[in-house]
Amino acid sequence: MIPALFAGLCDDAAVFPPGLAPLPDAVAAHDTHEKAWYADLVGPLVLAAPALGALGDLLGSRETPLPVAVTLPGGPAQLPGVLDAVAGLPVELRALEIAVPDGMGPDEVLDAVSAATAPVYVEIPRDDRRLPLLRALAGTGHRAKFRTGGVRAGLYPSEAELAAAICAAVDAGVPFKATAGLHHALRNTDPETGFEQHGFLNLLLAAGDPDHAEAHLAERDGEVVAGLVRRLDAGVRTRFTSFGTCSVSDPLTELAALGLLPRGEA
Repeated sequence: MIPALFAGLCDDAAVFPPGLAPLPDAVAAHDTHEKAWYADLVGPLVLAAPALGALGDLLGSRETPLPVAVTLPGGPAQLPGVLDAVAGLPVELRALEIAVPDGMGPDEVLDAVSAATAPVYVEIPRDDRRLPLLRALAGTGHRAKFRTGGVRAGLYPSEAELAAAICAAVDAGVPFKATAGLHHALRNTDPETGFEQHGFLNLLLAAGDPDHAEAHLAERDGEVVAGLVRRLDAGVRTRFTSFGTCSVSDPLTELAALGLLPRGEA
């Protein structure tokens, strides 16, 4: 049984680094997740727009639509092609995650995504457009997407920077998801790279208590974090909707180890 606090928390980003699962393997694994006892933990399969071209032959005459979220790394210019592609595929489009090209301002972004036929997550740039863009998204029904890591140390925002972004989203009433670098439940130092990595439960706490967001993002003690998470109301998920993970089994195992999911089933 997956508690409402964790329902749909883990978007299946198996094809992205560091997992880099081949597309056929990722689709097969996602189908397995959908039939497992923990199915309610798992969100859609996240694919980049160029991968849609390979789905036709792979899915064939599939009877049950594959739930997908599609990333548009090239920005809103890719939107018409993505909508055309999914219209001819046996998929259920759950979300569109759209990057913002350099130089594109908030009004241009909103105009460019107006044709979307699924919930839009606008990837918030780490520059002076962050606040104006979040304010522009307020009341539109669109959502924000924050990058929380990557293949270089500089791609990981500091605790202070990420806390400020979360607070700005909460203040604007804009739901957000997070992606990249969230390999563990808790704040940690990666032993291989030395990168300081955010924990997905730390983000959940920051969303629930933005006044202390930076402190929550810094906490590394599992007992402390688990205790605070148990006090959260599931309504916090209207703020922090999900995060992308290349391994569904890792967060499942770590949540169980922290006593937040049944150990016997994980």
